[in-house]
Amino acid sequence: MVTRFQRYRQIADVLVKYGFGILVEEVIPGGERLRGFRKPSEEKRSVYERIRLAIEELGPTYVKFGQIMSTRRELLPPELIVELQMLQDRVAPVPFRDIRPVIKKYCPNLEDCFDIIEEEPVAAASLSQVHRAVTKEGRIIALKVQRPGIVDLIETDLLILQSLVTRMDSIFPDLRVYNLRGMVDEFSAQIRRELDFTQDGMNAERLARNMHDVPCVKIPRIYWQISGPCLLAMDYVEGVRIDDVEAIRALGLFPEEVAEIGFSAYVQQIFVDGFFHGDPHPGNLLVTDQGEIAFLDYGIVGVLRPERRRVFVDLLLAMTRTDVVGVITALGRLEVHISPADLDAVKDDLYLVLLDYREMKLERVNFAVAIRGLTDTLRRYHIRVPSTLMLMMKVIVMVMDIGTRLDPQFNFDQQIRPYLIEIAAQQRLSPDNVTGAVRSLVNAAEGLLAIPGNVNETLKTLSEGTVTIELENRDLNEIVDVIDRTSDKIIVGLVVAAVVVGSSLILRIADLPVPGYVTILATAGYVVAVIVGFYAVYSALRHGRTFKR
Repeated sequence: MVTRFQRYRQIADVLVKYGFGILVEEVIPGGERLRGFRKPSEEKRSVYERIRLAIEELGPTYVKFGQIMSTRRELLPPELIVELQMLQDRVAPVPFRDIRPVIKKYCPNLEDCFDIIEEEPVAAASLSQVHRAVTKEGRIIALKVQRPGIVDLIETDLLILQSLVTRMDSIFPDLRVYNLRGMVDEFSAQIRRELDFTQDGMNAERLARNMHDVPCVKIPRIYWQISGPCLLAMDYVEGVRIDDVEAIRALGLFPEEVAEIGFSAYVQQIFVDGFFHGDPHPGNLLVTDQGEIAFLDYGIVGVLRPERRRVFVDLLLAMTRTDVVGVITALGRLEVHISPADLDAVKDDLYLVLLDYREMKLERVNFAVAIRGLTDTLRRYHIRVPSTLMLMMKVIVMVMDIGTRLDPQFNFDQQIRPYLIEIAAQQRLSPDNVTGAVRSLVNAAEGLLAIPGNVNETLKTLSEGTVTIELENRDLNEIVDVIDRTSDKIIVGLVVAAVVVGSSLILRIADLPVPGYVTILATAGYVVAVIVGFYAVYSALRHGRTFKR
């Protein structure tokens, strides 16, 4: 097991190698001594490329952190985002002799569980590797096995990351606007979830339930009897990568139809179910010979509560309509705080972004332009947004990229708008919305019904003389005069109301014989009430002007 000091030393060595020795001196404890281990050797590359290479060499924790940070377009420069999206999560596989004990924790007698386990993995990543196996029942399954020792390494790296961002916040105060500590805390929770393969399996099953009625979507079945936190057994899926157009054609399928299937599936997941596959990397989406899209790797998922889904629908609709006010309103409902001093400038920038998007003279309007423009504006004004919003936008951009590879005529704007309009209409009439409206009406009715009781309690308290009011004012007589005038108006108002109500009751009596003079009295009562009412308004205005002077 690597100690924390040894890990600090490895990190310092990598940073110096890629020309970031200043960080070693400033941020890493004892960095002034650690910097001398080796000379920079990669300084000819661009700074963002060197950041990516350093992250890849630092290992799985930092690769995962970089991949998650690649979704935060509102925080990082576009050039860095491009490099972070290139991070490769591929490493040399662990020998099967080291993997075997992990599998035996869940299947003590491998011969009783499997006819065959292929020792050569079909895929290897920083946290796990996948082996194909055949069960005693003849099912071909995939075994996702956690790499031995990875938990200890990641926990050590997380402690170091937390220490580093604390020091960076104190040394570089300008960085506090990025909330680095919050990012690391969020990342720590995310990677710990990914290390629990049980959560992976639960995500897969929830996705399978949601996609059950969606045609041509496949979610592998999980075999819980041989699964646990470090091992996940699922159906093995044969297929080609979704971005391999020629391979898809070789299967006798039409890439344009595949694009439509994938697009519809993600619209369903994001805007209807509120639970979506958060890493649509082409390697995680396979196309089978039956024309199905198989979703793999469920470590990163997005969760959207119903009220958030409604706001996201409104946000995207506003963007497609070049509605800046709608975009700002939606962001406000997402608790995105824009400084009042920056509000007009933000609106101007967003208007230009949406105007450029609307006026693009291309057959295929690229909605990614609008999304990137929005995130660039947020980054320019240091506006923080919910991570779920950025994950959703990242997924939408990746789905668009895949869609245009499969179908060069794929128009996201034309495809998404009918879905959004239909979903918005359904959401307004959804049981949740109806229940909320009924609840609001009930609360309002309860408030109205409570008014007489509250007034009665107040009058009772006043009559008992238990209310004490302390006033400090230099002109108390003026306040007394105002109270006197107000009480007079209240009495006049009550008398007028009584006359109106009484007159109305008299005139409403239709089936009983009423003498003519009674009707005349009722009508006279209305006339008197109107005259007194006009006089009360005139008096109030006159006294109001006198009081202001």
